[in-house]
Amino acid sequence: MQAVVTFGRYLGLVRALAKTHPNGDLCLVTASSGFSKNSSPAQIQRRWSFGDDACFVARHKLADILGVADGVGGWRSYGVDPSQFSRGLMQTCERLVREGHFRPQHPEGLIAASYKELIENKAALIGSTTACIVALHKQEQTIYTANLGDSGFRLIRDGAVVHRSEEQQHYFNTPFQLAMAPPMQEGLVLSDSPESAAKTSFEVQKGDVILMGTDGLFDNMNDEMILSHIRQLKDHRQESVQRTANSIAHQARQLAFDPNYMSPFAITANANGIEIKGGKPDDITVILATVHIGDDFS
Repeated sequence: MQAVVTFGRYLGLVRALAKTHPNGDLCLVTASSGFSKNSSPAQIQRRWSFGDDACFVARHKLADILGVADGVGGWRSYGVDPSQFSRGLMQTCERLVREGHFRPQHPEGLIAASYKELIENKAALIGSTTACIVALHKQEQTIYTANLGDSGFRLIRDGAVVHRSEEQQHYFNTPFQLAMAPPMQEGLVLSDSPESAAKTSFEVQKGDVILMGTDGLFDNMNDEMILSHIRQLKDHRQESVQRTANSIAHQARQLAFDPNYMSPFAITANANGIEIKGGKPDDITVILATVHIGDDFS
C-alpha cells in the first residue's frame, strides 16, 4: 500500500447474554503466513512482520484477538521505514490484550488506545498505517471487528463467505489510515481517527473460518480463489490451518508478479480510469483461524 500524504495521491451498558457451549467456550486455532514484496518466496520472514505489514494473535480468558496492519510505503521516499509504525501499533495492541486493557466488544477501542499510547509516549515513530482487528468473544460466541482502511477479513461458513469487511478509501489507492507525522508536517499528512473504523459484529459457530489479510492479499486474489483453498481444509488441527494459510500466501505472491493476470487491483484501477494489467507486487499478510471448542490450540 503506497498512498501517504494529502496534497495529491501517494503521500498520503446493556450486555448481551453469554451463550456457553456445553463442552466449553469457543476459541480460535490460528496460523499466519506472508511475504515481503522484496523477498524471495523461500525467504523466512520475521514472525508477525512481512515487509511493511505487521500482525498479531493474542489470547485472553475473555477473547482471542487477531490484528493486521499495513504500513504506508510512500514514506520510504522521505527516508522513513514504513514498517516501524505498523509494527509498533500491532505490538502495543498485543500487549494491551495480554494485560487485559481492552473490551472484546469494542476492538476499535483497542486500536485507539494503542495509537494514543504511541502518541503520548512520544515514540520515535513516523509513518502511516491501516489497521484491522477481529475479536472472538468466547462466551458470547460472537466476533467483533474494526477495520480502518483496505486491510480486512472474511468470515467463511460451509465453504462460502457469509460476512466480509468493506474497504475504506478516500479515493483510489488511498485508504483510511492512522498517521504519526513529524512536527513540520502535522496537519499536512492524511490521518484518520481510530473511531472512523468500520465496526461490525457477527455470531459464529464451530467450524467457521476467519481469514484476515492486508491489501497485498485482496488486491491479488478474489474471494473465489481464496475459497478454493479454504474448501480443502479438512480438519482444524494447527498444522492443517498453517498449510492452508501458506498455500493462500504463496498463490497471492505468485499472482502479484504475473504481468498478464487481471488482478482485482487492476480491475479496480481500470474502473477508475487507470489502464493497467497484471498483479500488484506488495507485501502480503495472511492470518487464518478456525473456530473451535475448548482451549486446546495444538
